[in-house]
Order: sequence, then structure tokens, then C-alpha cells
Amino acid sequence: MTAEEKVPVLIAGSGSAGLCAAVWLARFNIPYKILERRNGPLEIGQADGVQTRTVEIFDSFGIAEEMLREAYHVLEIAFWSAPEGEQGIKRARYEADKETEISHQPHVILNQARLNALMTGLLGSNPPIDYGCEVKNVVVDESVDSNDLESYPVRVDAVQDGVQKTYRAKYVLGCDGAHSIIRKSLGFKMVGDSSDAVWGVMDIYPRTNFPDIRKKAVINSAVGNILLIPREGDSMVRFYTELPAGTKVSDVSLEKLHDHARKVFQPYEMEFAETFWWSAYSIGQRRADFFHRDHRVFLTGDACHTHSPKAGQGMNVSLQDGHNIGWKLGMVLQGLARPDILETYVLERERTATELIDFDRQFTKLFNTKYRQEHGITPAMFAEQFTKAGRYTAGQAVQYDASAITAMGEQDKELVSKVTVGMRFPTAQVVRSCDAKALQLVKGMPANGQWYVVVFSGDLSQPEAMSRLEQVSSKLSQIAQRFTPAGVDPDSVIDGILVTSGDRKKVELDTIPEFFTPVTGKWKMKNLGKIYADDESYNSGHGHAYEAYGVDPSKGAIVVVRPDHYVAKVCRLEDTESVGAFFDAFLVPAQSA
Repeated sequence: MTAEEKVPVLIAGSGSAGLCAAVWLARFNIPYKILERRNGPLEIGQADGVQTRTVEIFDSFGIAEEMLREAYHVLEIAFWSAPEGEQGIKRARYEADKETEISHQPHVILNQARLNALMTGLLGSNPPIDYGCEVKNVVVDESVDSNDLESYPVRVDAVQDGVQKTYRAKYVLGCDGAHSIIRKSLGFKMVGDSSDAVWGVMDIYPRTNFPDIRKKAVINSAVGNILLIPREGDSMVRFYTELPAGTKVSDVSLEKLHDHARKVFQPYEMEFAETFWWSAYSIGQRRADFFHRDHRVFLTGDACHTHSPKAGQGMNVSLQDGHNIGWKLGMVLQGLARPDILETYVLERERTATELIDFDRQFTKLFNTKYRQEHGITPAMFAEQFTKAGRYTAGQAVQYDASAITAMGEQDKELVSKVTVGMRFPTAQVVRSCDAKALQLVKGMPANGQWYVVVFSGDLSQPEAMSRLEQVSSKLSQIAQRFTPAGVDPDSVIDGILVTSGDRKKVELDTIPEFFTPVTGKWKMKNLGKIYADDESYNSGHGHAYEAYGVDPSKGAIVVVRPDHYVAKVCRLEDTESVGAFFDAFLVPAQSA
């Protein structure tokens, strides 16, 4: 009889979704195991575009610096087209790759294998990944109540080195790609379609006199389209190549890809010193008909949505699926939140997947020569639409619907006009009061699993503002204490962040209420690193944070931010009662934890 191994969370697949979820579980100290059918870590990843939102996530995990140092930074796009009556292509215009206000982080290019390695580095010296282990089946015991956290109602059968293995888990994540065994064994189907358009992709070392070979470039020629993406390392370049109508994937060869690319780039020379990797594919947009079974098994990434690679969404959206479910599982299994918050994964990421596929369908049409001809889309119109799509392709257009953990209010925009509940919390430069260091506010909000209550207090040199803050802090402190288990730091579940306005030198830190200066850590020291001022810095100018967030300093505001940095709630400073009611809806009071 096959021995059973029990594990709270079993993850099928060690791609970007599975690893990102594992990072959260590790931070919450939840045991987990990853089953990976490959014999070792990913060595050559097909994905390479890293959205600004993904860079922000890596920054919140503390691993962005290494990524940014190694990556190619996409700063400018060159648009090329073939003017009527002329031979060959000519540059039409340059555009910035992203609007500055979209994010303080750049859009970069780095191989998926390297990104996976960075995340794996956060999982300890011996990550619990079983390589060469192929999942064969998954079954959920539907008789077990969804609130039962003691049982292991999910059975997973797998094979490793010819040996049958059986696992019992409380929760299972299907992160096992487009051909997901988890999805198939649950009987879920991929719904959607594929087009007749065939594209080739190749990573090459080019010998060329094309002047924009080290810039992202979109080339619309008379014989086809190429999307050019420079790779990290200053030499390699990726070509996404539209192949002629009627091409079949099975007929594509490397020689044909090379010949077609040479024709697209005319009158410029294009030779290939080496081709590192190549493939061909037909474009399809599909979505799983269901994303979960009994809120015990959840699908993520390519297991539940597939689309074209040209908008650079696949790896990013997959990683963000794992990012979304990971912290929720962590809170539930630590006994900090009720299991029904897991339902919000489906609510939030199903809609994201649907929007992604709708966007990809339209975005892909832009690259289709026949579609542009039939609809009269000129090169200038193409460039304009491509640039407009920037906020979406940066990953910054996601907005989650109202739920237990996302509370919309009618007066939100009156209080904080440039922050949107359900979207990611924007950032602005502030000055940390304890050491006068200028930094982005989100740098003071690492992804360690806690909820952040960001209080915009106004100018604390004004007695009435300080008096108001003392009252607010007292109430917030009581709320935090209600949900903080015994024996842990007071900021481990709900963490207060203070942003003041005015001259920070007029406010002594020992007058700041305890909610923002908790005693924490091994040495039980007063933590002064949660107090920030919207003030002039010594070397980096003024961040104008209140203006950036749209907060009136005379009124102030409270912004509740989720562990994944999405905005959960906005309210008046005086309305701490609604903050308590918000947390009451899904957090578990400490005494019953």
C-alpha cells in the first residue's frame, strides 16, 4: 500500500505562480510542498518581459535590486513602417515605453529562469521542491466543511522515479501550466478559440546595421510584422515574427524564420550569428470554465488562462495569481483570517483573466497585417493604440471588485482623490522622520503578511491635528490588539504607517502615539521607522506626497492597504469605527484564534 504524506499546501508546478505563492507561505511559516515534473529548476525560460507591477512585487519581497541590476531596461519604443510607394521600412516615431506616473519602477526584460531563481532563493537553503515528480490525479472529499482547517480533504496521486506517491493536503494549487493535470482531473475545460495566425519567436545574436537593434521596436513592413525585444546582456535580441497567411506551425523551420526576418528588415542587413532558441505557435485565447473546486483546489497561471505572448502578460499575470492566493492561504492557515477570504481569489483573478483575454484578443489584432488593412489602421494609429495600452501591459490597470476585503465607499475620491479602492496602492516620495532619508512610501511597507493602516494626519505641529491623531491612534491600537495573537509583535497583523505634512523638524518623535512607534523585535526596541513626512529632503527634493495621493492636509485620511498592496478601504480620520468593522468581517479575534 502506498504511504500517504500530509502537507497543508501542495503546489503542482514550480513556475512563477507556484513559486510566488510559496514565498508567501514561507513568510507565514506554513509548511508546503511543490511537485515539479521537470528534473530540476527551469534553465531556459520562454517568458522574459517583467511588468512594472511585477517589479513592484519583487521590491516588496526585497529581491528587486538584483533583478534590476541584471535586466535590460525598456525605456523607449521605436515604431517602424513601410511608407506607400517606397521600398523597405523607415522609422516613424519614438515613444516613451511607459508614462512616468504609472509606476516608479521600470519595465524590464529578464529571463524567467532567473526570476524563478530569485524567488526560490527566498524559500530557504533546502526548498521543499520534489523534482521529477509528476501529478497524475487529484480528488477532493466534498463532505469536509470548508471551514474545517484540521482535515486534509484533498488527495493527490503522483509518480516519482517510477514510484507511486500519495499526498493529503488541506489545499492544492494547480500551477502546472497550459496542459494542467490538476485541471483535467477535476474535469474543467479551457473555453475559447485559436486564430489562424502563426507567429515565430527566436532569441538571436544579430549582425545588422539596423539602428534600433538595442531598443524595443515594432516593425510593420509590407511582408509582415516583427516585435523586437532586446534581451539582458547587451547582445541577445528576441524577435516575435508574424508569418504569412496560410502558414502551419508544423511547416515552420528556423531557416524560414531567418529568411522572413531578412525580408521584413529590408533595406537593412540582418544576419544571424547564432540562434539561442526558437519556436512557432498559433495564437489562442482560452480561459478555464472554473478556477476552483470547493475552494480547496485553485487553478493559477496558464492552468486557467492562455493567450499570446506579445503583450508580455503570461508570466506576469501567472505570478500575480500566485501572489494573490499565497497571502490569503497564509492568513487562513495561521488562524488569522476566516477561510471564506479564499473565495476572493476566484472573484478577483477570474475577472482579471477574462479582462486579460479580451485585451489580448484586441491587442493581437493590432499586429495582424490583414486586420489593419481591412480596418484602415495606419502606422500612426497603430503606434497611438500601442502606447495607450501601456497602463494595461504594465499590470497597473487591475481593479478588484467589492468583497469582504475590498470595501468601496461613496466618499472615497473626496478623501483621497488619486487612490482607487481595489487597485494597487500608488507610491510617492516621503522623508523618514527618524533618519531624514528620502524614500518611496511603499519601501516602508514590505510584504511580510501584515495589513497596513496608512494614516495621513496633516501637520502635527498644529495642536488640533496632534489631538486628533491621539484619538485616532488610541482606537486603531485597540483594533490591532483585538486581532494580534499573544506573544507576537503588536504590528504583526495590523501595522500603522504615519504620513505627516508640514515641517517634520517641528515635531518631536517622542510625542507620536504608540500605535506608530511600537516596541518590536528581538531586543524589544521602540520602532521609529513607521513615521514619514511629506517634506523637503536634503538631496532628493520634495515628494509632494499629499498632492500625489490627493489628500487635503487639513482633513487627513485613512487608507487600509492589503498585504499584497492593493487598496482595501478609505475613510475619514474620525471614522475608526468603520475600520474595526471592516477587519471584523474576515479577521479572527486573537482570543479565539
